[in-house]
Amino acid sequence: MKEYMKDLMENDKEFQEIINPLITNETVLQMKNFRQHYETTCFDHCYTAAYYCYLICKKYNLDYKSATRAAMLHDLFLYDWRKRQPDRKGLHAFTHGKIACENACKLFDLNEKEKDMIIKHMWPVTVEFPKSLEGFILTFVDKQCAMSETFEVLKSRLFMKKAFRYAYVFLSLVIIKF
Repeated sequence: MKEYMKDLMENDKEFQEIINPLITNETVLQMKNFRQHYETTCFDHCYTAAYYCYLICKKYNLDYKSATRAAMLHDLFLYDWRKRQPDRKGLHAFTHGKIACENACKLFDLNEKEKDMIIKHMWPVTVEFPKSLEGFILTFVDKQCAMSETFEVLKSRLFMKKAFRYAYVFLSLVIIKF
């Protein structure tokens, strides 16, 4: 997570009031142990998505509290989705919304909108539409965060390849001169 974003989120008092009961929960904190997209943890991915949902929904006078809570819990599946789980039936993309919702319901009292948002956040991969505008916002914010997290890693890897290529050329020129 970029430092300036982290500062914005931590200094937004209303956002923190909404999210603190969730992010101080021991089970939710376990999300820090699982990678989501490259180097981004599941926790950081959800925290960022929660902040964007909060900002967008608040701006448009929607239910920003439910959107923030659902976004923070939308990937509360607590397993490495890259590894096959013997007790899990179906592909992660199709099943983790329901798993996250079940896990979240064990920990928190969720309203129907929050449950629907968590279960259906993978639309259009999953067939059912979210029932609320907030649900669609979470769906699109989730995709945007995933693309951003992926792009940052790919960009840094491409830069490193270019840096090594130029260093190799420079080293070759130095060797040739001597």
